[in-house]
Amino acid sequence: MLQAVHTAQASVPLAAEDLSMFGRDPWWLIGLKAVFCFAFLMVMVLFSIVWERKVVAWMQLRIGPNRHGPWGMLQSLADGIKLMLKEDLVVKRADKVVYILAPVVAAIPAFMAIAVIPFGPAGNEVSIFGHRTTMQLTDLPIAMLYILAVASVGIYGIVLAGWSSGSTYPLLGGLRSCAQMISYEIAMGAAFASVFLYSGSMSTSRIVEAQEGRWYVLLLPVSFLIYIVTMIGETNRAPFDMPESEGDLVGGFNTEYSSIKFAIFMLAEYINMITVSAVSVTLFLGGWRAPWPISTFWEGANHGWWPMAWFVLKVQLLLFFFIWLRGTLPRVRYDQLMKLGWKVLIPVSVVWLMLVATVRALRNEDYDFSEIALYVGGGVLALLLLSVLVDIFRDKREKQEIAASPPEESAAFDPMAGGFPVPPLPGQTLPPVPRRRPRHERELIVSGGPDTQSDGKEASDG
Repeated sequence: MLQAVHTAQASVPLAAEDLSMFGRDPWWLIGLKAVFCFAFLMVMVLFSIVWERKVVAWMQLRIGPNRHGPWGMLQSLADGIKLMLKEDLVVKRADKVVYILAPVVAAIPAFMAIAVIPFGPAGNEVSIFGHRTTMQLTDLPIAMLYILAVASVGIYGIVLAGWSSGSTYPLLGGLRSCAQMISYEIAMGAAFASVFLYSGSMSTSRIVEAQEGRWYVLLLPVSFLIYIVTMIGETNRAPFDMPESEGDLVGGFNTEYSSIKFAIFMLAEYINMITVSAVSVTLFLGGWRAPWPISTFWEGANHGWWPMAWFVLKVQLLLFFFIWLRGTLPRVRYDQLMKLGWKVLIPVSVVWLMLVATVRALRNEDYDFSEIALYVGGGVLALLLLSVLVDIFRDKREKQEIAASPPEESAAFDPMAGGFPVPPLPGQTLPPVPRRRPRHERELIVSGGPDTQSDGKEASDG
């Protein structure tokens, strides 16, 4: 992998950012491109909903949608019309202003992130009604920070929806969403930082241009895997759909919503799926570039309108990955979600970022590849040996403490102390069930016979 990094850095020189091609379009063309971005997301949502239901039905050996339109392709449109015609209810205990604004807060940031995603090369302008323009609404020197910012704002819609409903289960769903956002956005930012180090820019168009020699999924595989996990957590999709846990939270943050407000929440979820998939394609999968076998023998694969086709194809593959996970994995427990975010993803992303920064700094100092491999490999081995020694001595000390301490019974645990049943924590045990005999003392109860030991004793005494 380090050899691939060395080759890519030698073949992709860092150049000064030139974003002068953006911001020169007339106002009507800017409006037209904005409308296109909105329409693109809406059409992708309509298709993704039908595709998800079809794919999950295929995985579960069912037929799936087959009534509305040819092959059921208009099912999502029919669902949207049905939701808009349903009765719009507002619960009495809700904070009505926040209750109504929460779906809007969740949906608008989802639309905003697509503004800086490149659908084609910045230098390859296309003609729209006689005007030459780029296949991107706009770009910024800090475009990735803009995406992180608007993605963070979207979570507030879920949190406010849970709080404003005035109900217990929506509040729990909103709190889960807040904790989940904090846990997974740290690792996501660290994964982004590795891409910034190699591309030398936070501009989305520059990041795609820097992948001309080799895609970052090959140079930064750990960052790609971390981002894949965090983007599933950020969009609240299975197996990380904690805010909507139907089994324990009824429906989560949107339990008290109906009609068009409920539809806006579902729309925001699918748009977020498309947005994070587009970001993944831009950062790690070459963006609008054609795949490797095609780009080698077809010179026009990355010109004209073809880049948009490759971009949409890659996004669809990632959407299929979302659907595949939903139809394959069960929902994880909440403690497993937090453990994965804080104890696995964040430490791995920080250590990987330090490793990437070390390689980058040594390359800037004109060190040879053999020297970089020696220094980095030696440091990694030293850390691994040190961690093994620490684990060995810690396990030995814990065993000695357990052997020296007298056996103690576990602390009494009352599952109903808080007013509702809760499961025991590690180290706690539930009290024995009343009037329950040990397994080896149980026997078949015959009709009319004693059903407990006490009953049998009373019968013998009588």
